[in-house]
Order: sequence, then structure tokens, then C-alpha cells
Amino acid sequence: MHLLPDTLEAGSAYPLGATFDGLGVNFAVYSANAEKIELCVYDDSGRRELKRYVLPEWTDEVWHGYLPDAQPGLSYGYRAYGRYAPEEGHRFNPNKLLLDPYAKAMTGELRWTDAMYGYQVKSAREDLSFDRRDNALTMPKGVVTDSHFDWSRDVRPNTPWSETVIYEAHVKGLTKLFDEVQPSERGTFAALGNPKVIDHLKRLGVTALELLPIQSYTQDRFLQEKGLRNYWGYNTLNFFTPERSFFATDSHNELRRSIRRLHAAGIEVILDVVYNHTCEGSEQGPTLSWRGLDNASYYRLVKDQPRFSINDTGTGNTLNLTKRG
Repeated sequence: MHLLPDTLEAGSAYPLGATFDGLGVNFAVYSANAEKIELCVYDDSGRRELKRYVLPEWTDEVWHGYLPDAQPGLSYGYRAYGRYAPEEGHRFNPNKLLLDPYAKAMTGELRWTDAMYGYQVKSAREDLSFDRRDNALTMPKGVVTDSHFDWSRDVRPNTPWSETVIYEAHVKGLTKLFDEVQPSERGTFAALGNPKVIDHLKRLGVTALELLPIQSYTQDRFLQEKGLRNYWGYNTLNFFTPERSFFATDSHNELRRSIRRLHAAGIEVILDVVYNHTCEGSEQGPTLSWRGLDNASYYRLVKDQPRFSINDTGTGNTLNLTKRG
């Protein structure tokens, strides 16, 4: 890796996320209530922190900075500073490394420990307490990507609704036992573009393949403690990172190629996306991303009791989708 500079350049508030422009990487993350946000840069393993930068600019409630000469593959996370006042809806805790909500790839696995919570789990004060342990070693990091892929010859089928036949499927479940797919690709994104799988869908008369959640999701702590796993994926950790357990290779082009092949066969691809809640759960859930960046902005909170999350979803929290400002 090249020698990292001491400070970031101003960069741009748009687009959100980590964007490689050929000469460096622009970082931009939304937080209306943070007082300061730091960018933490890691080595290739995602375990050793190399540098920590203060994002130098705040434009339209977006914190941003530019790291010259940075390349795709760089691992990073954020730390957000501000008030820890749960009774007012604010849960900033800079001891917690946070995943970029707009990360396009991740490295490392989330390993459940009490340090993943912004408060002291065993405290009699519950989430009103404050946890000072650092969670960086057990927290996945975002990875800068180069998202170029040639879609110029891709043709969307645009099947009329009156002729649409939707097949809802789980990426793993669709092909895990499909004998005509080679074992190394069964249950993965690669299998979706396999000619045998596409032939099967066409024989059924399918015109659109609707995939159950393919976004990165967590394995719930209470399930892991029982030796169980979350199969369905309705527990989103990141909306822009494909779930790594569905890849047969280490390339995101695997998913893109399958979508192109499905389109070429006249089959549309629809994504089931869980935009109403996240894996962070209720006010007693972990601090992994949105909660730490700006709990009061990203989540709907109970009126006059903003310590508590509105739980319209039955999963502990409800994302705030109202227009900013």
C-alpha cells in the first residue's frame, strides 16, 4: 500500500459511500446529529488499523473527505462522535466501529460479543448505560470497490404485466440440490446463470425470477447461541453488499453475469429488499451501523419517548423513510 497522507482533502458530499474515481477514493456518509466522524483505514486483512482521519467537510448533513491515491480493496469503517443521550434519541459511541451503510463489499465476519452493543449489556441501567469497549476486531469492515461492469449489451426483457409469471426463489434453495449444476456452484449466484437452471425456469414458463433477500445479513446472536442459523436473510446488515455466503467465487461479477444471462434468456430479475427495518433490532440491540451514525435520523422513535424505537415491523425497529429536512 502507498504511504497514506496525514489528512483528507475536502472531497464531495455525493455520491454516498466510498467511490473510486481512478485517482483516489471519495468517502461520504450521512449524519445530521454527529459532531465529528472519523474514517478508519485498515490493512488488507481488515484487522490492523493503519490510519484514522477526521472527515473534514459537512455539506447538507453529509460528512465527506477524499483520500488521494487510495485504491479498490481498501478496508475501512467509521467512528461517530456526538451525544450519548438515549432518552433524547441519541446513541453516539465512538468506541464502536461502524459499517458504512453504502459499502459495496465487506471483509471480516461479525462475531457476537457484548462489545458490539453501545451500552453495557449486563448493566442494571440497560441501554442508558455506556460501553467503552472497542469492537473493531469483531466487526466487519467496508471494502472500496471498482464497480465497473459493461452492461451496454444487456437488454431488459420488459415483459408486459399481463404476461408476467413470477417465480419467487431463495438463492441457495433454488439450486443446492440441482444435480445438473456442478457441486461447487450449487446454492450460489453463479448457479442462477447456469444454462440448465435457466432451461428449467423456461420450461416452467417463468418470465421473472424474484430473489428473496440477497443483501448482506446477520446471523442472530440468539440463534447462534442455540446452534441455529438464519436461512431467509430478512435481517439486513448492509443494503448494498451482496450476501457473501451466496458467492462461489470472490468476484461480484458472478452475480452480474448471472443477471445478464437471465436477461438474455428473457427472464427478468426482481429483488426482495427489506427496506422497513435492519438487523440492529430494538433500542437494546447492537450498534453496528445506522444506530451509531445517527439513531435519531435513521430510525423512527416513539414520540415524546425517543429512547424507544417504533416497532411497526415486529423486529425491533422501523427505518425512518420520511424526507430529510
